[in-house]
Amino acid sequence: MRRLFGLRSRRGQSLVEFSLILPVIMFLLLGMVEMGFAINHNVAIQTATRQGARVGSILVNGDTKCNTGNATLANAVDPQIISAVEGALISPGTMVDKTQVTSIEIFGVSSSGTALGTGTNMFVYNSGTGHFVASGTTGWPAINRCGAVTGSLPNGGAPRIGVKITYNYRFITPLGSLLSTFGGGLFANGKITMTDQTTMALEPPKP
Repeated sequence: MRRLFGLRSRRGQSLVEFSLILPVIMFLLLGMVEMGFAINHNVAIQTATRQGARVGSILVNGDTKCNTGNATLANAVDPQIISAVEGALISPGTMVDKTQVTSIEIFGVSSSGTALGTGTNMFVYNSGTGHFVASGTTGWPAINRCGAVTGSLPNGGAPRIGVKITYNYRFITPLGSLLSTFGGGLFANGKITMTDQTTMALEPPKP
């Protein structure tokens, strides 16, 4: 009887210990899985900004000879940049939900960090078209970008084009609900705001 009682006691103790450590194990497991999802989203965003900046650095103002004044060609530059960004976001293997992209910004800076133009060109997701459309005023028109390359603008050095994405990553596993409950305002609404930007030198084709 004593041996049987001791065996039952040890089993009960093991069960209590397991019930105490199980939540910790589950929390760590969810954390690893969620981190994998988050990395996938972040890598996709990084790839998208690089693709957009690469297209913008080559197109400059849309004219292959970098002539100025061709509004038709210039007006097609930013849409091509956005198309490259969007293509990267929805490419096979990515898990990005483009409806959660808060904004895509196109901007110019000199090598010394001086801003080119009067601001950024912002694009936001349009649920009606399913694509990104321009929002607000154009702070850095593409038609002026060759002026920066040739040095006619006081930009302080070789100009660069930048592409920035702001994205709301929403937790996929139940970890988001747990963090929202116990983490206070750190992960409000079960999401994390991710941002990434890439800048590249404007390099139009040589005549």
